[in-house]
Amino acid sequence: MTEPGESPPKSARSRASQRRISPLTLRILAVNVLALAIPVVGLLFLGPYQDGLLDAELDGLRRQAGIFAGALGEGAIRTHPNGAQVLDILHARNMVRRLTAATPVRARLFLINGELAADSRSVGGRDRMVQIFELSPIQNGSPSVEHLMVMLDWMFDAFQGVRDLDYYQEAQRQSIRDYPEAMSALSGEVTGVVRADRKGGFVLSVAMPVQRFHQVIGVLMVSKSGGEVRQTIRDVRLVVVELFAIALVITILLSLYLASAIARPVRRLAAAAQVHGGREVQEIPDLTHRGDEIGDLSGALRDMTGALYLRINAIERFAADVSHEIKNPLTSLRSAVETAARVTDPAQQQQLMTIIQEDVQRLDRLITDISDYSRLDAELSRESMSPIDLGGLLKMLVEIQMASREEGEGAPPRMRVHTAAGAQDPMIALTVPGWESRLVQVFQNLIANADSFAFPGTTIDIEVARCGGFVEIVVLDTGPGLPDGKLDAVFDRFYSERPASEKFGMHSGLGLSISRQIVEAHGGTIGALNRRDANGVVMGAQFTVRLPV
Repeated sequence: MTEPGESPPKSARSRASQRRISPLTLRILAVNVLALAIPVVGLLFLGPYQDGLLDAELDGLRRQAGIFAGALGEGAIRTHPNGAQVLDILHARNMVRRLTAATPVRARLFLINGELAADSRSVGGRDRMVQIFELSPIQNGSPSVEHLMVMLDWMFDAFQGVRDLDYYQEAQRQSIRDYPEAMSALSGEVTGVVRADRKGGFVLSVAMPVQRFHQVIGVLMVSKSGGEVRQTIRDVRLVVVELFAIALVITILLSLYLASAIARPVRRLAAAAQVHGGREVQEIPDLTHRGDEIGDLSGALRDMTGALYLRINAIERFAADVSHEIKNPLTSLRSAVETAARVTDPAQQQQLMTIIQEDVQRLDRLITDISDYSRLDAELSRESMSPIDLGGLLKMLVEIQMASREEGEGAPPRMRVHTAAGAQDPMIALTVPGWESRLVQVFQNLIANADSFAFPGTTIDIEVARCGGFVEIVVLDTGPGLPDGKLDAVFDRFYSERPASEKFGMHSGLGLSISRQIVEAHGGTIGALNRRDANGVVMGAQFTVRLPV
């Protein structure tokens, strides 16, 4: 309910029509992109790969430090007249510079007292020393790509713990005490250390003792920038990012194609299946040619809507038929009541009261049959089937019909039941699954109709036989037969063709229509035809019911 002046809520279809992008499309995109991004993030991490590169660089530095320290121990040592081994600083400084000239390695030589004796990055003596600095490499790539790589470096370094490394710091007057690895080398140990620089890179250093006859003369510390490691990691990440970008574009295109192949037909089906007012039939798109679940859904919706419209039309026709059939006794009843109020003759009043009573009985019978007809489908869907022996059932119904006959002129028709089950056990061959009360209703109606139309003194035959996967029941009477062209119309609602001797209004015309509905609910068929002799003369009517075993 909405308040006065308040607009009603929008329907689901109007909300769906306002969506620019289908939620199903967004979900497909999200799932596919996430499935692609997870392994890409793992590839971009490269933690173990970076650690392996750093370990390899440290191993290379150790080998270089061993070569340099061995050369210094052999060529830069002087022996004093008293036999003491001392380091020739000038010669060592020249050797350090020449050994590292062709390499990106920086070498520093410390004396055992902690003083820096030589540095490959310095030119001149101790008093006049010129420091050499390496310039940063020229960036040839795109600034946007560089910013992206810096961001990736910062993010993955934070995950990997690179930010937890000690920063490399260099004092203006360096001493061996500034470097723990060099202090360890005084005791003969070879130590490698990785530090972080202020630009987000690495500084690798290895300290090794310079020895002569197992006597530590000094400490050589070689170091190099980890720029090659960083650049290698960046190159790998750049390749991964490029491949990810290509795969992302392909994934988005494929996701959009997949979404269009799923979401678009589903939206079409949802829009077509939306309930609308009016009597316009909504056509469900035929997508059964797809051969997939959406095609199956399309076929199911088409069948469902077709059955729905058939049911709606059937209900409308049934309501119209009911209205028409009820009007007849109501009109007669109203006329009799109005007339009874004006007449004073007791005989006429009694006659009118008889008419009123018969019309009321007719209305009661009609309403009862209409109620039974309208709730038949619901009752059949709730009840469960059970095995029914049709031979025994028909024999019992014949006995009940013969016992309930009213006395009339002439001998009543005889009734016989013939069972033919073949070589099989009759109890099994003539047994069908069904709703017993409803099948009793069908055969009671057929037997009662045959009994009312058959001529006195004749015989009504009821034949029950197994025919393949069906049990066939044939009711043969000896009456006047069915009107020409009405063999199928007798199963229509409210069709009534009764014997001339029968009082009007004793039947509602729903008996055979209900019987067909019950038989079809069992998966069977019911039909009617006229029996004729060799000359084409009608000998009676024949009703045939086929029920699956």
